[in-house]
Amino acid sequence: MAGGVAKNDQRRLAEVAGLERDRALLGRASTAERVADILRDRIAEGYFAPGARLSEESIGGALGVSRNTLREAFRLLTHERLLVHELNRGVFVRVVTVEDLDDIYRVRMLVECAAVRGLGQGPYDDRVRETLAAIEAAVQAGEAASGERAWQDLSTANIRFHQGIVALAGSPRTDELMRGVLAELRLVFHVMADPRRFHAPYLTRNRQIVEALQAGDAAEAERLLGSYLEDSRVQLSGAYARRIAEQ
Repeated sequence: MAGGVAKNDQRRLAEVAGLERDRALLGRASTAERVADILRDRIAEGYFAPGARLSEESIGGALGVSRNTLREAFRLLTHERLLVHELNRGVFVRVVTVEDLDDIYRVRMLVECAAVRGLGQGPYDDRVRETLAAIEAAVQAGEAASGERAWQDLSTANIRFHQGIVALAGSPRTDELMRGVLAELRLVFHVMADPRRFHAPYLTRNRQIVEALQAGDAAEAERLLGSYLEDSRVQLSGAYARRIAEQ
């Protein structure tokens, strides 16, 4: 038992170590929203795994914020379905259900396809061209990560690709919505044992989508994206259901 406790303590220290560097991001006017931004990014990056208990004392100390500020940040992330509060136990990173995963993909299909559809036929204005450049950069980053067999970097590049797709709409509210949705999706990938299997096969399809957009053919890009998302949902949902059943 003592060895298990010591191991848990070491794990928790490792989890919060990176947060001390994030402390500078808070600035003098630290707020619950800024704390939530940092924790959301850290959860998406896998610093806090699904099912992990978040220590108020450790995280608050690392970020240099009050308990009330941290609890408000926890409430914000609970509302976003990234955390869950269990009575008399504390706050935990949420474990996504298979039903949640299917719903995440329904939202993605609606929002991402609509963002592409709204472009119409090219040529596009400067804002869209800048966003397309960011999408192209994400595709290149994914290709480079695959070549280096850096599967977590590939996962991050793929998320940035989809964030770029949503950014085509030019809507800060949609960007914020998808930031939470994609962070929730990362909770699924953190449970899976082989991220390469769920990202590498889609690199070519990312390339096809961005090339269609660069050519000004939004209709073709939407067709490719819709097929991509449905295939991804079927593959990931089935594998995730089996993984959860094993635990």
